[in-house]
Amino acid sequence: MRLSALAICALLATLRGCAAYEYEHEFWLRTDGSGTVYVTGRPALWTAFKGLGNPEDPEGTSMVAAARTLFERSGLRVRRARLTSRNGRTYVFIAADFENVNALGGTPAFPDLELTLRPENGRLRLEGEWRRPGAASAPGAHDRDGLMAVRFHLPSRVYEHRNAADGVERGNIVAWRQDVASARDGEPLRFGALLDSRSILGSTVALFAAAIGVALTLLAFALWLTVRRGRKAA
Repeated sequence: MRLSALAICALLATLRGCAAYEYEHEFWLRTDGSGTVYVTGRPALWTAFKGLGNPEDPEGTSMVAAARTLFERSGLRVRRARLTSRNGRTYVFIAADFENVNALGGTPAFPDLELTLRPENGRLRLEGEWRRPGAASAPGAHDRDGLMAVRFHLPSRVYEHRNAADGVERGNIVAWRQDVASARDGEPLRFGALLDSRSILGSTVALFAAAIGVALTLLAFALWLTVRRGRKAA
């Protein structure tokens, strides 16, 4: 049984990690600043950190529609918005695409985030901070347990990071986390990384194209040399 549990945990670690978060921002970022974000959290934490929903009825399903409206009003294209459950608890999940990560912070959908991606000496500097908005209502005492996180799936080589919880994980994932109690008390979660301005996919395609170009050049040279020798022989 123990080996089975470890095997399952190892499998999950390759996908989303064994840690389960009560409130999470998960970004899939491209080098041009566009990407997709998944936000998952207990309804009471959506209310506390994004000012969404009714604090007296945080489990209400109307919060899903409100979350969709909030993200669309902030300029994102919503892919999915639904209620999910885990261990008997309800979570609000939303997935949305954005065109510019620099335009997200401070919008109605992200009053709890500051986020920038900017060029720096031929590379890209990612910096940000998560903090509970001062005007937001605080979660109740029973909503202080568990962990929250901000995670990034970065598109290129990571040269350095600012205290990511587990360093650079498989697939260029970097994550920062803290306990919900500290987040509830207003403690900021700061994050940052320095990455290549060229995506891994783009670099691979360019390398492959260059290899094909060299091969074609060598082939053309060999054909030219063969024809030239044939003419001399004639």
